Amino acid sequence: MNINEYALQDRSANPAPLGLLGFGMTTVLLNIHNAGVFEMNSMIFGMGIFYGGIAQIIAGIMESKKNNSFGFTAFISYGFFWLTLVGLLVMPKLGWVAAASETAMAYYLMMWGVFTFFLFIGTFRISVALQVVFGTLVILFFLLAYGDATSNATIKTIAGYEGIICGASAIYTGMGSLLNEVYGKTVLPLGIVKIKTA
Repeated sequence: MNINEYALQDRSANPAPLGLLGFGMTTVLLNIHNAGVFEMNSMIFGMGIFYGGIAQIIAGIMESKKNNSFGFTAFISYGFFWLTLVGLLVMPKLGWVAAASETAMAYYLMMWGVFTFFLFIGTFRISVALQVVFGTLVILFFLLAYGDATSNATIKTIAGYEGIICGASAIYTGMGSLLNEVYGKTVLPLGIVKIKTA
C-alpha cells in the first residue's frame, strides 16, 4: 500500500490571477491620481483596502497551499503594502497620529523599492511578463521615493504615468494566466521561463 494514495490533493484554484489583478487595477487607479487626473479620494482608499489589500492577502494565503513561496511572499507583502499606505493616509485624518513627512514617505517607498528589486531577481526564473511587472514596479517605487525626497511635483507626475504602465502589465499578466488556463492554450503570451534540470 502506497501512503501517497492517501495524500490530500490540492484542487484549489490558481490564485495568481486574483493577486495580479488586485495589484494591477489598484496600481493603475492610484497612479492615474499621481499623474494628476483626479484627486485622492475614497475610491482609491476602497480599492487599496479591499482589492489591492485583502484580495491580495487571500491570494497569498492560497499560494502557500500551492507550495509557492514567491507568490506567498509577494501577494501577502503587497496586500499589506496597500493596507499600510491607506493607513498612512487615513490615520492622520482621524487624528490618531501625526502625518508622515515627505522624508519619511521617501524612506518608506525606498524600502519597498529595495524589497521589490530582490523579488525582481526571482522573476528571471518565472516569466518575462513578471519581469516586466516587477521591473517597472522597482522603477515606480524609486521614482516616488525621489519625488518625495525632493518635493519635485514633475517627478511624481512622471511616476504616475510609469505606474500606469506597471499596473497595466500586472493586469495583462493576471488576465494572461487566467485566460490561458481557461482556454488550455496561449491566449496572451507570458514568456514562461523553461528551467533546465540536470
